[in-house]
Amino acid sequence: MPAMDVAGLVAIDVHTHAEISKDGHRSLSPELFGASEEYFKAHGHRQPTIAETAAYYRERKMAAVVFTVDAEHATGHPRIANEEVAEGCAEHADVLIPFASVDPWKGRAGVREARRLVNEHGVRGFKFHPSIQGFAPNDPMAYPLYEAIEELGVPALFHTGQTGIGAGVPGGGGIRLRYSNPLLVDDVAVDFPELRIILAHPSFPWQDEALAVATHKPYVHIDLSGWSPKYFPPQLVRYANSLLKDKVLFGSDYPVITPDRWLSDFDKLEIKPEVRPKILKDNAARLLGLKENA
Repeated sequence: MPAMDVAGLVAIDVHTHAEISKDGHRSLSPELFGASEEYFKAHGHRQPTIAETAAYYRERKMAAVVFTVDAEHATGHPRIANEEVAEGCAEHADVLIPFASVDPWKGRAGVREARRLVNEHGVRGFKFHPSIQGFAPNDPMAYPLYEAIEELGVPALFHTGQTGIGAGVPGGGGIRLRYSNPLLVDDVAVDFPELRIILAHPSFPWQDEALAVATHKPYVHIDLSGWSPKYFPPQLVRYANSLLKDKVLFGSDYPVITPDRWLSDFDKLEIKPEVRPKILKDNAARLLGLKENA
């Protein structure tokens, strides 16, 4: 497989999901998956394989970051193996970039796994979903894992704001929204000053908090996944156009939101012409250390 031609890419999507394994195992329980489908009005959406995701993005001359979520401690649901995601992305390295997810409740075993995934499997970053994983990002329990990720020099991506997972299920399926307040990640940015951080999604109901953290902490970024751009809060658009023009990243949340839909709505936003390529590709290429844009 040829190497990634960053110069030839239209965009880099920093937020896509591996929802199903080779043997048909889902990344979420049927209850939580059904709630997510309902929330996104994505009833019966296909769960593409990694190879199908690669073909989809290759056809559009885009690259994509791919990850799953390891929340075994809180949910009891076995994860999709990080190794499977990494190997699948390696087979399609011209368009796919592997991230991993390690449940911070796994302690020292999780730290060892994170190091192995980067050093032996080419993983380029880590995804956290505090609400599903059942932890506050600033809990010292997670700090050895952050320390390893910071030392490895790869980004940590944190879900922030409300989640469709568990929405409408009694008790929200046990998912606590407060764990996804971006101010909790501010503590992580203080305690790990060299760690590259991505705050995923417009952070409803904490959008202003996310903007404050990203403007105050030099290595904190925001991805725009999970929402159609036509619903972006006006202050998010304003900051993306100005103070955060070098720190905002295109993300879709594929497959529940497709890049086709996202980009169609993004075209209608009043984004400065010189800022559009930064959001769509250049900021992500720099953050991920892709060679042509280093």
